[in-house]
Amino acid sequence: MRTTRLAIAGSALTLLLALTGCQAPESEQTTSTPVSTSTTTSVTASAQAESSPSSTTATTTVAADPDSNLAVDVLNILEVKGRAPKTGYSRDEFGPAWADVDHNGCDTRNDILDRDLEQVIYRDNTQDCVVLTGVLNDPYTATQINFQRGQDTSTAVQIDHVVALSDAWQKGAQQLTADQRRTFSNDPLNLLAVDGPANQQKSDSDAASWLPANRSFRCDYVSRQIAVKHRYDLWVTAAEKDAMIRVLDACPGQEVPTDDTVYTINVTSTTTVEQPAVAPAAVAPAPEAPAPVPEAPAPAPVQPAVVPPAPVAPVEAAGTDPQFPNCKQAIAAGYGNYIQGVNPEYNWYRDGDGDGINCEH
Repeated sequence: MRTTRLAIAGSALTLLLALTGCQAPESEQTTSTPVSTSTTTSVTASAQAESSPSSTTATTTVAADPDSNLAVDVLNILEVKGRAPKTGYSRDEFGPAWADVDHNGCDTRNDILDRDLEQVIYRDNTQDCVVLTGVLNDPYTATQINFQRGQDTSTAVQIDHVVALSDAWQKGAQQLTADQRRTFSNDPLNLLAVDGPANQQKSDSDAASWLPANRSFRCDYVSRQIAVKHRYDLWVTAAEKDAMIRVLDACPGQEVPTDDTVYTINVTSTTTVEQPAVAPAAVAPAPEAPAPVPEAPAPAPVQPAVVPPAPVAPVEAAGTDPQFPNCKQAIAAGYGNYIQGVNPEYNWYRDGDGDGINCEH
């Protein structure tokens, strides 16, 4: 993956001017892409003394080094604003799910599985693209999960947008271009392979309302959100920033990650999918010699009890959602992420990528 350098200088200049009483032009406040500048600006001791921190939010400290990669310094560059309305949001606003944006012949989902899983086995004849099995040391729960691709098993490991698409939409992504949103939704910096149920629990929460159960990963998680929001010029709410600062207080030297950052997760317990990581080849036992047929009729064999098959939920034809004609409208109304075998709504729509999830956010 190509590492993208965080463009900190332009955003830092805007915040520094604000703190000294100057307001950036409106065009700079609403632009969808960070603007680089070669101007050098310093804050004098007297100007710092005249600026007083807000009494209602956490204290803001301007980074002395504009090139600092410390997560708290980059956080202080981000604009703090209220959450915008969700009006107009849909998954389609961020382009098709798991596009091959890097043109390596493999979709983004499989790229992330390949990056985050260990002991990976690929499907034959896919040029090491389609991941069949692997082992995930899950960062959100600190458990180990054996992943096996399949209709009933793929959802055990899901690809999480660390900054959720809906959250991004309400904090600046509406101003991004369609191509920028497509890049955002497939950016490896914003993607992690994680435990499926934990991802569903998180949904579109920000750091103020959800943090990973694995406390040892929270500094990494928050710093990754900060890096993503800085890269795409998104803002944070006051409550979100306060929550991030509380997390970073425990790790003052935490730096923002890059595309190449690799995490080592300490696993303390194990969650096992009911399939082996690598299915061994079946070896048929040698046939036994047939038993001689007795002259007298053998006693009637005991008939095994007939076990009825497990009830199967009725499958409704695609497009039978009584409220919405398609996934796009269902997601726009706040529905979606229907999981096969969990949500009956799954049967109302076609699963295009066969991963066991419909109407994905």
